[in-house]
Amino acid sequence: MKSAVMMGTISSSQERGGRYLLIIDSAGCSIRPHAYMYGKKLDDRDSSTNNSTHNKVCREPPPNHEFSYRWFRGPTVEPCAYEGCPRRTSFSPHDWSKHALGGSGCSLQCVSAQSSLYKATFCNSDCFVKAWKTQYTIQNSSDTNNGNNIPQARSSTPLRKRTGSYCDDDRSVGSSNSGNDVNYIPATPGEISVNGGNNNNNTTMNNPYSTQSSEDEWIEISRDQLYIPHTEDIGRKLKVEAAAYSVESGELLMHRVVKTDLVLSRTPEPEKRNLVTAKPAGGGGARFRIVTYNILAEIYATQQQYPYADLWALSWDFRFQNIIREIVDVGPDIVCLQEVQADHYESHLYNAMHEAGFEGVYKQKTRQAMGMTGKVDGCALFWRRTKFHLVESYSIEFNELAQRQVTQGMGLNPRSEEGASILNKLSKDNVAQLVVLETAQPSMTRGNREPNQVCIANTHLYSNKDCPDVKLWQTLHLLQELETFIMARGPANLPLMICGDFNSTPDSAVYDLLSRQLVHPGHPDVNTGDENGPSVLPDIMSITHSHMLGSVYNTVLGEEPKFTNYTMQFKGVLDYMWYSTRNLRPLSAAPIPDESVLTRHGDALPSTQYSSDHLMQISDMQIVSGGSR
Repeated sequence: MKSAVMMGTISSSQERGGRYLLIIDSAGCSIRPHAYMYGKKLDDRDSSTNNSTHNKVCREPPPNHEFSYRWFRGPTVEPCAYEGCPRRTSFSPHDWSKHALGGSGCSLQCVSAQSSLYKATFCNSDCFVKAWKTQYTIQNSSDTNNGNNIPQARSSTPLRKRTGSYCDDDRSVGSSNSGNDVNYIPATPGEISVNGGNNNNNTTMNNPYSTQSSEDEWIEISRDQLYIPHTEDIGRKLKVEAAAYSVESGELLMHRVVKTDLVLSRTPEPEKRNLVTAKPAGGGGARFRIVTYNILAEIYATQQQYPYADLWALSWDFRFQNIIREIVDVGPDIVCLQEVQADHYESHLYNAMHEAGFEGVYKQKTRQAMGMTGKVDGCALFWRRTKFHLVESYSIEFNELAQRQVTQGMGLNPRSEEGASILNKLSKDNVAQLVVLETAQPSMTRGNREPNQVCIANTHLYSNKDCPDVKLWQTLHLLQELETFIMARGPANLPLMICGDFNSTPDSAVYDLLSRQLVHPGHPDVNTGDENGPSVLPDIMSITHSHMLGSVYNTVLGEEPKFTNYTMQFKGVLDYMWYSTRNLRPLSAAPIPDESVLTRHGDALPSTQYSSDHLMQISDMQIVSGGSR
């Protein structure tokens, strides 16, 4: 699987009274430049008057034109002059992240003409400091004329060969020391997959101190608009030339060149998650592996929210490759996902999961898209086609349940002050999915047909920590909907699993309700006070349900994990896998990685290794009958 991350690369130029934008982005496995030409806006203000109001108008539109493209691969470069730097031999995203570079991500160049490191470039200040301990003082011309031809050594290290900079082009997009005369947003390193071989594309330039231009070392590799990076591109820059030609005359109207930063290799395979098995028990029916995972929607993956993460590591194109690989590698039969962006489900996720052997359904949140179409998240539920087929599929909108409670349960007019206040508090756009799956090959035991259906619920509850009563209300009504759904299917209890991001810690009323079927009257989540808005919960004795549920991780491992969400702002458990204890048995669970593993390539999540701020939960389950566990 190949990918490239060249997001947000914008450069522009002005020619012939017009303006020409060239934007490079990526589409999973490819890099596609977007070129735009538009008329230059001219100031029509009359300078002879004192009137400060003026307009900028386009005198004439740009002529009809078409674009042509040429792609080039740059020469091999030495990323860092310090011989002990891991980035001299590695182009893994792990080694080029902000975390690995010490937080700066800014290259440095020695400007002392009397140093043996003159013009040598270093990937960060740490490498520069270490290399400085080995530098020599170079004699100047006056010293040579006086016969002083012995350099003054600052250490016993032999004079090193000076090396060039990988950021030597001041018009390279994304270079740390690029000139300010170009209007662009810094680019990101590219990422491609490496199918075998090694990353030995980091040899030094033949003549790093040559004053001649290295343009002749750029090799043309494509004339298509779309370019798919290859193994040969690792450790090099790419360059795209775009030209606009008149449709009528063929005259060259505008021309623009943009260079990327270094192309990086694909992120290494994630560490395998070992499963811990539960105490063995005899009997039982069909087995299946289920995972739940909040994958962090792009609309929330901002640097304002995660300032410790690289911008390119937050991009969806980079994260999607890691996320889909992480999911598929664990070999699940059922996949419950939260924070799935609507447009990404259509353009990325469904196709990738379908190719991996899954079918799925999607339910977006009730609210409108954030800006453009598809910019809203929701829940997605997939099942392996060779393992299950779909019997029923439903969705639950909590906004609709709130409307029903106000009008039918409380007899209020939704337009009244009290009704509108309650609706405003409860209408948070959250949703849940509900499917009934049937095993493709029914289990048989001693001639008896074993239960072969299972009900899976997938949800993402409200996230505001200051509204625990809203989360409890959502949980209660979800359980009530599931009760109605299951009871309508006859006396044979349908095995049930409820998975998702509940945005509630193990000390919350939500956890108590799910695990104990009730909530203590003194729990602070049900005694929020008037300052938290109108009361939306029923009498405490009515906050109950008939499901006998157990937490998979607590059952198998003896306790909940320390965290399933790991950021700089919060570290704790928010995600759970609940199962009906009457007719399901957890066979195993994959422990959450230790903190030392999570922070190996970043201060917190997301990072170059873990592409969401949540961690995937994995379990093997078995359908049982006769009330055995």
